[in-house]
Amino acid sequence: MARGIFITALAMLAALPLVADAQPAGKTPTVAFLSASSPTNPEVEAFRQGLRALGYAEGRNILIEYRWAEGRFDRLPALAAELVRLGVTVIVAANTPAALAAKSATSTIPIILMTSGDPVGSGLVASLARPGGNVTGLSLTPTLAIAGKHLELLKEAFPTITQVAVLANPANPPTAGLLKELELAARPLGVRLRVVLVRESKEFDDAFATIKNERVPALLVIADPLVNDSRERNVAFAATNRLPAAYPYRSFVDAGGLMSYGADLSDLHLRAATYVDRILKGAKPAQLPIEQPTKFELVVNLKTAKALGLAIPPSLLLRTDHVIQ
Repeated sequence: MARGIFITALAMLAALPLVADAQPAGKTPTVAFLSASSPTNPEVEAFRQGLRALGYAEGRNILIEYRWAEGRFDRLPALAAELVRLGVTVIVAANTPAALAAKSATSTIPIILMTSGDPVGSGLVASLARPGGNVTGLSLTPTLAIAGKHLELLKEAFPTITQVAVLANPANPPTAGLLKELELAARPLGVRLRVVLVRESKEFDDAFATIKNERVPALLVIADPLVNDSRERNVAFAATNRLPAAYPYRSFVDAGGLMSYGADLSDLHLRAATYVDRILKGAKPAQLPIEQPTKFELVVNLKTAKALGLAIPPSLLLRTDHVIQ
């Protein structure tokens, strides 16, 4: 009997390290959501839905720490450093400026890109197929090639347009590439671009005054966290001055904008949740290829067109994915 007790005791002692090792694995994972924009981002709920669909219940088997720079890119390094100090399990970077700040803050915590404009050109990853390091996720890279599509849509809808104001934030790394694509598209269309830059929220009034005073007859908005957060101001300016305007995402049209063409951001936010799931289950960021958008949508607000006294050509409406009446 004594021998049996001794053997049992040895078995229990041998099992102790295994229990200790298992305890960290049972710790509730903490996901950091870092964004250069504000909590008004309408697509964030899609990310939460994606997590719920995968069996994650916020506050129960997963924790989420939200940090918002609200258009102040200079706040991102401090926010990223704070998340690293908290010891989060993974960082979801909602946009390129957030991803750059996160990568500067940590080389070990996995970082998931959600809507990065050009992760290779921005220096976030080595390549889309083999990201390397601690960064993976989703890229908006193809939208660089279709930046001129907004200009083409404006010209198709309103053939007499010869000049377009372009509202852009030069502090956002993908902006330079987008402007180059627009310049290439403008020449064969016979359109001159009047680029108006905004780096802070307080600069919008001056930008709008410039467009109004120079009587530029149409507006094109380049995607950017700061500009996206100001979608209502952009839409109101276009409506007040009766400007046909093209926007990068549906949220602008839902807010009353005339038309948009771009990646389905809700779909990208949903897909970001699958990266979180794979990382939490042990996948390494360096081994997960970066995916690109698979859904693009053309949205037209006929109610806005009517209010502006503008007629959208039937040929364009036939290609529209969503029409807001």
